[in-house]
Amino acid sequence: MRVVGVPGAVLMGLGSILGTGIFVSLGIAAGVAGPSVILAVAVAAGVATCNGLSSAQLAASHPVSGGTYEYGYRYLNPALGFTAGWMFLCAKSASAATAALGFAGYVLVALGQSGMTARIVLALAAIGLVTGVVASGMHRSNRTNAVIVSLTLAALLVFVLTGIPSALDGASLHLRSLFEIPADGVGGLLHATALMFVAYTGYGRIATLGEEIRDPRRSIPKAIVLTLLATMGIYVTVAFVAVAAVGAPGLAEATLAAAPLEVVARGFGVPGVAWLVAAGAVTAMLGVLLNLLLGLSRVLLAMSRRGDMPTGLARLDGEHASPRRAVIAVAVLVAALAMTGNVGLTWSFSAFTVLVYYALTNLAALRLPAESRLYPRWVPVCGLVSCLGLAFWVEPAIWLAGLALIGAGLLWHKTSGNRFRNTGEG
Repeated sequence: MRVVGVPGAVLMGLGSILGTGIFVSLGIAAGVAGPSVILAVAVAAGVATCNGLSSAQLAASHPVSGGTYEYGYRYLNPALGFTAGWMFLCAKSASAATAALGFAGYVLVALGQSGMTARIVLALAAIGLVTGVVASGMHRSNRTNAVIVSLTLAALLVFVLTGIPSALDGASLHLRSLFEIPADGVGGLLHATALMFVAYTGYGRIATLGEEIRDPRRSIPKAIVLTLLATMGIYVTVAFVAVAAVGAPGLAEATLAAAPLEVVARGFGVPGVAWLVAAGAVTAMLGVLLNLLLGLSRVLLAMSRRGDMPTGLARLDGEHASPRRAVIAVAVLVAALAMTGNVGLTWSFSAFTVLVYYALTNLAALRLPAESRLYPRWVPVCGLVSCLGLAFWVEPAIWLAGLALIGAGLLWHKTSGNRFRNTGEG
C-alpha cells in the first residue's frame, strides 16, 4: 500500500540520518582525524551525494522494497544481489546496535550514571520498545517518526546557537591544524571519512520503501536529494561548533561515555542546554532505531520472498500487513550486537559493510539502460570508486572480518539458500 508522500519520505530519511552519526560517530571520527574531522564530514557528504543519486535513479526505475538487494538481482547477478542484501542486514544491524547503545549512553550521562551493564540493559529495553512500534504498522511508525525528528532538529538548533560564542572563542586554537596534513599522511582523514559516510546513509531508507511511496519515480529522487541537502548543512555546522568549542581530543574523550555532544554542551555555560541536547539525542536514537528496523525488516522480507532467507519470514500480519516475523528477527540480531557494549566496534563494522553495499548500488546504477538514467554515468562511477577506496581505510581487523562474513553469506546462498528457493520451506 502506497501511503508515504515526499514530506513523509524526507522525515524518514532525516529520522534515519540525524541520530547516531551526529550524536555519537562524530566523536569517534574526531579521535581518528583530529580537527580534520570537519573536512571528513564534507568529503563524506560528497560521496553520499553520488550514492544518493545512484539510489534515486535505481529506486525510480525499479520502485520495490529491498533496495540494492533487488537492484543487484535485476541489473547484476544473483550472487551480487544476495551480497547486497546480506551486507545491508549486517551494516544496518550494527548501526542500529550503535544507536541503541548511544541512546543508553545519553540517558545514563544525563542521570549521572555509568557502567557497561547498565548501558547494555537500557539499550536492549529501547530495542524492545521500538520493535513493538514497528511491528504495529507503517501509519503509527510515520507519526512517531515525525515527532522524533522535530525534537531532534530543535535540540541541534539550540546546540548550534548557544555554542557559537564558545566556538568562535576556541576556533583559533582548536582549528589551526584543520588543513594540515598529519605526519602519517591522509590515512586518518580517509578513515574518518569512511566512519562519517555511514552517518549519511539513512537516505537509503527512502529507496527501500519503494512499494509504500506514492508516485515513486518523482517522489523518491526528490526526497533523497532534499534529505541530503538538509543533512549536509546540519552536520557541517554542528561539527564546526563542537570541534571549535572543545577541540577534537576533547570531543573524542567525551565519546567514551557515548554522549559527546551533551558533554560539549555542558561547557557552553547556558543552563538547560545540556539537558535539551540529551533529550534530543535520546529521541534521535529512537528515531534511528525505528527507521532502521523498518528498513531491515523490508529487506529481510524481500530476501525471504525470493527464498534467500527462510520463507516463513515473508508472512504479513495485521490490518497494515506488517512483516512482524521479519521485524522480530532483525530485532534479535540488533540486540545481540548491542550486547557487545562497544560503539566504536559496532560503528566501524557498519562502515565497512555499508560501503560494500553502496559500491554494489553504484555498480547496479551503471547497468541502467540509457532511457532509465536520471544522471550522468560519472555519478555512479565516482560513487563506486569512492566506496571501494574508503572501505579498506577502516581497521584491518574490521575489513578482514567483513570479507569473511561476505564469504560465509555466499556459502549460505549457494547451499542452504538453494533449499529454501527450491522447496519453499520456512
